[in-house]
Amino acid sequence: MSIKTLLFRSLVRRLAILVVFLVAVSSVSAQDNVGEESTVVYPASYFAEFNPVTAQDMLDRIPGVGTATGGGNRNFSSSRQGGGGGGRGLGSGSGSQILINGKRTAGKNNQTSGQMARIAAEQVDYIEIIRGTSGELDVRGSSQVVNVVLLSELSSNSISYEVNMDRYLDHTAQPGGSVSYSGQANRLNYVLSAAAEPRYDSRLSKESSVLGDFSLNDEVREERTREQTSYDYSVNLDYEISSQASARFNALYSQNDNPTDILRYTTNQRVTPETTALEREDIPGERDNWEIGGDYEYRTDSGDRFKMLFISNKSNSASTRERFDVFADGSESKDLFLDTASTTTERILRGSYTMSIFDGQDIEFGAEGAQTTLGSSLALGLPDTTGIPSDAFGGLVPQTITNANSTVEEIRYEPFIIHNWIINSRLSLESTLLYEVSEISQVGDVNRKRDFDFIKPKVDLRYNLTPQFQLRGSIEKVVQQLRFSDFVAANDDQDNDSNTLAGNENLRQEWLWKYDFNAEYRLPNDVGVVDANIFYHQHHDRIERIDVTTSEDSLQSANGNIGEGEMYGITLSGSIRMRMINLPNLLVTSRLSVTDSNITDPFQGFERRFRRFGRGRLNLGFRHDVPKWNMNYGLEWSNRFDSNEKIYEIDDIESYLGEPNTNAFVQFVDSRGITYRFDARNATSNLQCRERQRYIGRVSAGILEEIEDQCATSGRVVSLKINGSF
Repeated sequence: MSIKTLLFRSLVRRLAILVVFLVAVSSVSAQDNVGEESTVVYPASYFAEFNPVTAQDMLDRIPGVGTATGGGNRNFSSSRQGGGGGGRGLGSGSGSQILINGKRTAGKNNQTSGQMARIAAEQVDYIEIIRGTSGELDVRGSSQVVNVVLLSELSSNSISYEVNMDRYLDHTAQPGGSVSYSGQANRLNYVLSAAAEPRYDSRLSKESSVLGDFSLNDEVREERTREQTSYDYSVNLDYEISSQASARFNALYSQNDNPTDILRYTTNQRVTPETTALEREDIPGERDNWEIGGDYEYRTDSGDRFKMLFISNKSNSASTRERFDVFADGSESKDLFLDTASTTTERILRGSYTMSIFDGQDIEFGAEGAQTTLGSSLALGLPDTTGIPSDAFGGLVPQTITNANSTVEEIRYEPFIIHNWIINSRLSLESTLLYEVSEISQVGDVNRKRDFDFIKPKVDLRYNLTPQFQLRGSIEKVVQQLRFSDFVAANDDQDNDSNTLAGNENLRQEWLWKYDFNAEYRLPNDVGVVDANIFYHQHHDRIERIDVTTSEDSLQSANGNIGEGEMYGITLSGSIRMRMINLPNLLVTSRLSVTDSNITDPFQGFERRFRRFGRGRLNLGFRHDVPKWNMNYGLEWSNRFDSNEKIYEIDDIESYLGEPNTNAFVQFVDSRGITYRFDARNATSNLQCRERQRYIGRVSAGILEEIEDQCATSGRVVSLKINGSF
């Protein structure tokens, strides 16, 4: 065990003792404002002075839930994270989650948290923050659950709207807007919405490089413009069939093409006088996705619950990258054709039955099945004088790419059992056992089939030292979701000197043991909340870059399993109303994380951090409501601790650092209830930089070829948003 790990564990023990002592002492005189069950309830009347338009406006005013600048749900996680972002299965949720009337939305792209900006504030009865565990909840294993309860009877339907205009770095202005229609018809609750969200991006970057002997090499200035608007259409239906049965249905369609133009100016500093070459890239991009999901629930007379849930989605992506050398007389010569396309489909079916077995105990058992498929193709054309040009490859010569056209499919089955035990009014225990069986097959350029199985236990213990002060501890085995794109060859959009990235058909799932301890203290009289989290994760079959070279003439790396590693850290956060200085509507937020990790590098054999794993981050912000003027304003500042955040490759090493990011806003509400909001995103430009050290041959040989220093920014984006409801 490393010295850093021993020191960290010692620090954890001391911090845990300190947190328990300080909070326990302070809680002796604390007023009980959260109730016997440690559930905090915010009625609609609590938000009346703030003139909220949507349910999201209400969440933004709750300490420990909303963000300083509002308008988002960054504190919430989806019930299932895909693409390698987290655990597998709809029951793998962690962090905070949002429910509506105690139910979650059966969706991955169309989630409950996304509905908050589409539900009118006048439809909300109350919001409760649930910090305990129970078989009655529609999610398990979450640090806290935010349940938005709507009025059972609505006097009328509601239409919420928003129009906005964004202005970008290159002075381009892009309009957008959204409209949602929500209400109730007898037993049917519904939310219908449509949105056009501008995602235009104008990015400037500058790169200077020196050779291995530190003599000047070249300077590259790149102007990248992405023309993108996301068009989203969604439907959310909730139908009470009877007092015992209910059903929900959700659908989403999104069209978000992302055509990109690039101008690249390269100045050769190795000659006198210096010369500048111009390259142009044209990358038309097409993207769309759809998703449908639903669930049915039935409660028996004895209180048992049967539930079925399904999700089906499909995502299409295609782009053709063509690069041209532009000469002084305006003529052009194409030197790259790279066509990529992928289609991802997913189908999930989950069923469960929950029943009470003893007083204070219930058990849920069921099973989940999933099918995930990726179809991927890649075509590369280069100006090769030894081959025959093809119109299908942009008039260039086709190149042979290994594993360029493949279909990857995973079939997964997961029976599970969850036991929930309310030991007493202060102590609860949730135990989970899942057994996962999966088969991954790949056909096309590569043909292979493999079987896997995992036993995944979890224990979650919660103790309410007082109604305000809760201690939580959990141990869980997590199997990470694979990125199917890692199995096949793909476009390399991070390195202009490399066109493609190799795929790896031998990937296995990364898995880890998670140990988490959390202490949360809710200050009396709704002053705020402070919490501390300590975590230690043991990773196995960690996925990072490995050497897959088949010919020494062409070094290649791909994502692969590199072995065991560990990750650990501490997070402290607070969300406090400034009542002590007579500013109860000034909400100050902060979050400090300090993290570290270590693993053996497969290229050089020494211990290092995980890929792009930083030392931590500091977030500071405030939100001030001034009800008498019908206005509020706020600011959020975020900065990561720059040091040793690196990516290790077979022939280069990249280091990353960046400037702090600042977002600010001011918002007014007129007498008609219409809101006017001014935003400044990336208010301080948020310059992000990368140093790349290239080596001749493998990096382990230590022969430095070039050092590149690049910095890029999308610059400040200012916007005006006008929204309201009627």
